[in-house]
Amino acid sequence: MDLNSDLGEGFGAWRMGDDEAMLDIVTSANVACGFHAGDPGVMRRVCTLAAERGVTIGAHVGYRDLAGFGRRALDITPEDLADDVLYQIGALDAFARAAGSRVRYVKPHGALYNTAAVDPDQAGAVVEALRRYEPGLALLCPPGSEMRRQAEKAGIASYAEAFADRAYTPEGHLVSRREPGAVLHEADAVAERAVAMATTGTVSAVDGQVLALNPDSLCVHGDTPGAVELARRIRDGLMTAGVKPAPFVSAG
Repeated sequence: MDLNSDLGEGFGAWRMGDDEAMLDIVTSANVACGFHAGDPGVMRRVCTLAAERGVTIGAHVGYRDLAGFGRRALDITPEDLADDVLYQIGALDAFARAAGSRVRYVKPHGALYNTAAVDPDQAGAVVEALRRYEPGLALLCPPGSEMRRQAEKAGIASYAEAFADRAYTPEGHLVSRREPGAVLHEADAVAERAVAMATTGTVSAVDGQVLALNPDSLCVHGDTPGAVELARRIRDGLMTAGVKPAPFVSAG
């Protein structure tokens, strides 16, 4: 089971999360590409650290929205969105290659992730950017999402992601961050939830309904308070349950 985290989300003098500590735990790193967070120096440092540790690098692409941290939906044409995503992949891949690695997959961030999960036009734009840059890139996205459907149509490999530290609606969507309890912080509960996702493929929604997610990768957000401890507890829980953490696509 892959364990991923959103990293490289500092900007200039502002630091967010502990990238170095997280890279000692996770098997894949979704690295911000400068549109919702990150800058050239941050991108270079995270790619270098990931390459040194053999962690797979993914482009964490988002809307061009630094002020809103990419969590505000934008009214953008599919053509412009495809160009923005292509730009971000190329930027991060330059730093990954300079570090002796390369970008192996793409995961949308924030509002783009949520919108492209249900909007065929935006999902298609994300997939088209992958196809234009390198058809061998993989897409990390929600199970049963429009992104997975568009990826399948385009012949792009896609992998299902589940969130160990986020609550789910009965429809299988993430509970909005505006709602109380959307982000989970209690380490034991998060670790137990992650192990259940990995071993049974299921998670309980906020109403108690059991959802079948069957994830290939589990995410713990790098900006969540106590993220490093949460990630350690999840990794330890997986190992105890006999589930070996391993990237869903090789770093090489």
